[in-house]
Amino acid sequence: MEGLEQEVVNTLVNENPRFRLLYEEHLFFEKQLQDYESRRYLSPEEDLDRKKIQKMKLAGKDEMHRILAHMN
Repeated sequence: MEGLEQEVVNTLVNENPRFRLLYEEHLFFEKQLQDYESRRYLSPEEDLDRKKIQKMKLAGKDEMHRILAHMN
């Protein structure tokens, strides 16, 4: 997110509790995914968890984009 869009995101984080939760979850999921990607090998359970996190991150991102679209 760049420039003007980042300003809108910052405003929503401060003013919209749902958006703030989604944004914080997005950052948390990103950190978890980076941890998995830094590993040389994932067990089947870890790989399943990684895929689940990816899906939750994408669902949250989609909802954030819907909120942003309603701002315009």
